[in-house]
Amino acid sequence: MLIDGQAPTEGDHHHLALVNYGAYTSFRIEDGGVRGLDRHLARLDGYAVELFGEPVGEDRLRDFLRTAVGDRMDGWLRVSLFSPEIWPRTPSARVRPRVLTVMSPPPPPLATAVRLQVRTYAREQAHIKHTATFGLIHARRMAREAGFDDALFTDAEGLISEGPSWNVGFLAADTVVWPQAPMLAGVTQSLIQAHLAGVGLSGVTEPVTVADLGRFDGAFLCNSATPACAVTAIGDRMFAPDDRLARLAAAWSASPLQAL
Repeated sequence: MLIDGQAPTEGDHHHLALVNYGAYTSFRIEDGGVRGLDRHLARLDGYAVELFGEPVGEDRLRDFLRTAVGDRMDGWLRVSLFSPEIWPRTPSARVRPRVLTVMSPPPPPLATAVRLQVRTYAREQAHIKHTATFGLIHARRMAREAGFDDALFTDAEGLISEGPSWNVGFLAADTVVWPQAPMLAGVTQSLIQAHLAGVGLSGVTEPVTVADLGRFDGAFLCNSATPACAVTAIGDRMFAPDDRLARLAAAWSASPLQAL
């Protein structure tokens, strides 16, 4: 764990333990590079301006990333933004956020197949990958206690958005349908979409409700640790995995590794 490329102080640990105002992104290091690195960096600088009032700057971010990775060629890097000047009693500071980097071994994929429970829930400021995770963990916990693997979020009218830590896509023959709703636009989702044509698929974004699930003959989830995982059930609606899952994974793999 490093903050602005240096070992954290006791005060840093104290703030991080008590205040969860911030945002982050995370990704795998492969052969010293990252798929979609430019998108992750743009995401972080956008969050910096929106949440703290000032950008970090791409060059500065890259310096901190290189310091965190060192000479490792493979691993998992989480990059978070926070500021000790912002906490419940002083929410209005406009500051350049500090950069927390945590390097660890790559996590395994979430699963190879999942059954999802529909839960009415929406993340706060859903377009931001922020550090407030109570609702996400609680939703996943409740889904598992009900006998499912994970949760799928909808609004009160059944409009589907996302899962606790992933995007969902639906399959209708050779078309991927991404749901349109308040949600986080995932980097993995965007990289898959960019390369669908190369694997014989196309992609569209449109509203999808629970009542629409009969239109589809497949479903999957995706994030940086899990490029394509089959969804085999949403509630009592079943889906049979097929070779399109491998084509989705190939679309992800078609994104080139970008140097830090």
